[in-house]
Amino acid sequence: MRQGYIWLLVCVLFSACDYFDLQKKEPVKKDVIASVYNEELVKEDIQNLFPKNISKEDSLVLLRSIITSWATQKLLLKKAEENSTLENNQEINKLVSDYRKSLLINNYKERLIKQQLDTVISEEEVDTYYNTNSLNFRLNEELVKAKYVHFGNDVVDKDDIIQLFKSKEQEDLEELEQQQLSFKSYQLNDSIWLPLENVLLKTPFSKEKLLKKTKYLQKEDSLGLYLVAVKDVLLRNQIAPKSYITPTIKQMILHKRKLELIREIEKIILKDATQNKNFKVY
Repeated sequence: MRQGYIWLLVCVLFSACDYFDLQKKEPVKKDVIASVYNEELVKEDIQNLFPKNISKEDSLVLLRSIITSWATQKLLLKKAEENSTLENNQEINKLVSDYRKSLLINNYKERLIKQQLDTVISEEEVDTYYNTNSLNFRLNEELVKAKYVHFGNDVVDKDDIIQLFKSKEQEDLEELEQQQLSFKSYQLNDSIWLPLENVLLKTPFSKEKLLKKTKYLQKEDSLGLYLVAVKDVLLRNQIAPKSYITPTIKQMILHKRKLELIREIEKIILKDATQNKNFKVY
């Protein structure tokens, strides 16, 4: 830095609170805090990088880090430009040009897709797609239909909750749902498929026990009481149920529509250019 490559002016004696106070109504001067060759870093460029309520000591550390990072990047760029060959420059310019073209084209396509893509997917479309491609929807995880409840040891009506949990009556399930504020965690709808991993994370039972479709499991520890009932199980490599895979199917259908729309847009653009003699093949 003493060889003329960089000159840094760091105001380390200022008060951090005063220096970075964004609430002041007075116009702020564009104070230069560092420079590299003919480029300057000013206070205005970095003041939004400082968290609120940062201490004076931390603000100085962060300031030095910002200045060092900024100066390093500028110096590296300067060195790179000085040591770049004509061939390298041409290659870089081509890459930049290609990237710019790609961004423009993709942005244009995305705007057209947003305007024209039909995002409504009927149940019949999902059924057709699932039935046609079901063999491709093999599970890479175990699924269960299960319900579980975890509540603390301080709950008074523990026995009542256990009886409600064991019951198959709808009114008992509804009564159990009304007490959900007392639960640390719960899942009471055993008609939907869940990843087994979700249940393992919420309960202390082993994978082997849960996969046995056990109608009722109970365990108590220092954190409270756990109740689990497993209604059904699907293993890895079995066909995923439609209800579980429906969101994925909808994404696939939308992706297919998107590709078809892009191809149609490209055909229209080519046809229009040909008719207007803006596109010619010799």
